[in-house]
Amino acid sequence: QVQLVESGGGSVQSGGSLRLSCAVFGYSYTSYCMGWFRQAPGKEREGVAAIDSDGSTSYADSVKGRFTISQDNAKNMLYLQMNSLKPEDTAMYYCAADPAYYRGGSLIPYEYNYWGQGTQVTVSS
Repeated sequence: QVQLVESGGGSVQSGGSLRLSCAVFGYSYTSYCMGWFRQAPGKEREGVAAIDSDGSTSYADSVKGRFTISQDNAKNMLYLQMNSLKPEDTAMYYCAADPAYYRGGSLIPYEYNYWGQGTQVTVSS
C-alpha cells in the first residue's frame, strides 16, 4: 500500500520561505517520477516541480529560481524548498508519485497515480 504524507505547510508573509516534506511509504519502484502540485480555490491543480529517479528536475515557469525540489532516497523523503514566496503561491500543496518514468519528472497531474492528502500554504502580503 503506497502512502504519501505531506508536512511543513503554514502561513508566512510575502518574501518568506517554507520547506515542504513528503514521507513515502510502501513505494519500492526503482524507476519513477515524483512531483509537487498545488491547487488554489476555484482553480485547477497545477504542477509546481517534479523529479525523476535519476535526479533530473522540472519546474513550472512561475516558480523557477524560487523553488527547489529534492529527494532523499535513503529516507524515502521528497522535499520542496520554497523561497521568496508570493501571495499567488497560496494553495493546497500535494506530493505525488508514479512508477512511469518521464525524464525530469512530469508536471501533468493525471500522469500520477499516488497522491498525498495535501498541506496548506498561505502567503500574506
